[in-house]
Amino acid sequence: MTFSRNESAGYLANHLARLFARKLQARIKPLGLSTGIFPALLVLWEGDGLTQRELVAQLDIEQPTMANTLARMERDGLIQRRKDPVDGRAQRIWLTERARALEEPATAAAELVNADALAGFTPEERVAFLAAIQRIIASLQTGIAATGGQDADAVV
Repeated sequence: MTFSRNESAGYLANHLARLFARKLQARIKPLGLSTGIFPALLVLWEGDGLTQRELVAQLDIEQPTMANTLARMERDGLIQRRKDPVDGRAQRIWLTERARALEEPATAAAELVNADALAGFTPEERVAFLAAIQRIIASLQTGIAATGGQDADAVV
């Protein structure tokens, strides 16, 4: 059997993610945001005061990537890092007022991208699609945890 990218879940998911990112970038760039920092903002908008380690775990990304992302966010005036009052070795990440003010327009932009992407779906198909994606993510995260964090190739 010959490998077909159009029948590869990994290839199609990666392609879909790139298309979503491109559309989102076009909508949030006027706000001074990028798709590279958007996931961290989403987590912090749910509740800031997290450590870098907590962000890494929630976003399922590598620590060096998170460090670079936080450095950009701090440079752009979106976050402040403060020492943890209990553990002096740890720093907690707090949103600035500028970042808080961007939540509504940025999430509205993301909602528009999602609405456009799923416009051809019935409400039932949307629910099923999202449930399938969540199951795939959970399955892959379980597989990664079972291999001690050794991830396979990005596109399968």
